[in-house]
Order: sequence, then C-alpha cells, then structure tokens
Amino acid sequence: MIWYLLPMGMTEKIRLMMVKRQNISESELARRLGELPQSFNPKMKRDNFTERDMRRIADALGCTLKITFVMNDTGEEF
Repeated sequence: MIWYLLPMGMTEKIRLMMVKRQNISESELARRLGELPQSFNPKMKRDNFTERDMRRIADALGCTLKITFVMNDTGEEF
C-alpha cells in the first residue's frame, strides 16, 4: 500500500510538518514550545498530545489545527 494512504498518528503528522516547515528538529520544536527536549520527546514517543499541545504545536509550526468528526447524519468526514 502507498504510505500516504495509511492512517498516520499525530507524531507522524507533526514530523511531516516539521520537515515541510523549515525542516526543524524535535529539539527546536520543543524550544519553540518553551519545553525542554527531554520533556517533549516522551510525548512524541507515546504519540500522546492534549488538544492544547496540538494547538501550540500548530502555532509553532505556522499551521492551523483542524479537528473533525462531523456525521450528524451524514456529513461524514472523521
């Protein structure tokens, strides 16, 4: 299967944006968030982010965070 058709975890999406946006390192992203790389790295490894984390990451990467579900019979999405 083609890689971009597979579902991606949030960490994979963040890494993709890190490359597309100035090719920054995980350490640099942590610094932009005001966190120590040692504290940020476990979140990336666990793929465990709060909505607040994701909004801050999007802001640090110059992106807009879009969270969807939708349906309400049936505007589908997800």
